[in-house]
Amino acid sequence: MDSNQLIASLNAINIGDIDVIRDKLEQAREACRAIDQPGLADKLQEAVEALDKADLKTYRRRVETVVSKLGHIR
Repeated sequence: MDSNQLIASLNAINIGDIDVIRDKLEQAREACRAIDQPGLADKLQEAVEALDKADLKTYRRRVETVVSKLGHIR
């Protein structure tokens, strides 16, 4: 998955079963590692942890941060 596909995938995560969202975030984490962006993978882990705590503000902020940074590395 390249950075454009990763951005599209992350932007598409809005609603759904929490387990499905968590799976999509894990796929995105793996994709970040594959493109040598471990810091972004860490941010996505923080998003998962925020989601688990029902802290949707932090969850969304972390995902938006990753999307933004991916846009800069294209």
